[in-house]
Amino acid sequence: MTDTAALIEAAMPELETWIGRKEVVADDISLTTVQRIAAMLDIPPDGFAAGEALPSHWYSMFFASNALQRDIGPDGHPVKGLFLPPIPLPRRMAAGRRVTLSGALRIGQAATRTAEVLAIEPKSARTGHMIVLTMRHTVATAGETVAVEEFDAVYREGLPPGTRNPTPPPVAPPAGAQWATTYQLSAPLVFRYTAITWNAHRIHYDADYTRGEEGYPATVQNGGLTMQLMLQTATPHLPGEIAGFEARLMRPLWVGDSVRIEGGTPAAGRLDCWAVDRDGALAAKMELRYAP
Repeated sequence: MTDTAALIEAAMPELETWIGRKEVVADDISLTTVQRIAAMLDIPPDGFAAGEALPSHWYSMFFASNALQRDIGPDGHPVKGLFLPPIPLPRRMAAGRRVTLSGALRIGQAATRTAEVLAIEPKSARTGHMIVLTMRHTVATAGETVAVEEFDAVYREGLPPGTRNPTPPPVAPPAGAQWATTYQLSAPLVFRYTAITWNAHRIHYDADYTRGEEGYPATVQNGGLTMQLMLQTATPHLPGEIAGFEARLMRPLWVGDSVRIEGGTPAAGRLDCWAVDRDGALAAKMELRYAP
């Protein structure tokens, strides 16, 4: 058994006691925040007014957790052991989401997000030992649930100084895309998304930290932003209201690169779309569900 495997095995009894813990965060869904989100997505911000329903998939850009500055760890995340379990592996990356949408937030109407530790699962893969943390986020407003999300984050062991972080081998995207849109993942775009979501993870803006501590060649595109761009691009192609989606991040994208969002034809309540990196490899995939 490796040192990391032994560390994980020893930590699991304590980590399992965290399953079921909850945290509730409130948000007033302010017009100012909505206008900033719209501007970031190149949507005219003056077209929004108090009381209006928002696109249902915007739920994830609210409910920032206001951790005290003294509780921010060296990677920019809140230190583990406050609400998030004390997983003894330092490197954290988003992996995917499974979402059911049953309503929408409204501008100026108070809402809550209840976060619950759903599962903590040790795994091993080609890139080493890891722990997958699954969170459930339940978003409610006016006494009704409007979104339920299961979110996976992968925690990996640290790297020796100067070691390159291995990336998954490239996979070709699906053939026969029926539509496509290209976005430039500029540093200002990633910064604005980071600011809106109050996400201080240093891999998204601190190049020296990203190369020296996490072994990436450049700052890493925020996976939540990738999903938002996929949703923004795909939803106009749905013949009905979006009812949910499932997304998986497959390869890192780098700040400063371009990404091409492609998709197919909707059928039987489903629409597939995917993200292609600058080298033509599949970076993310998503299945959207819609109501007739």
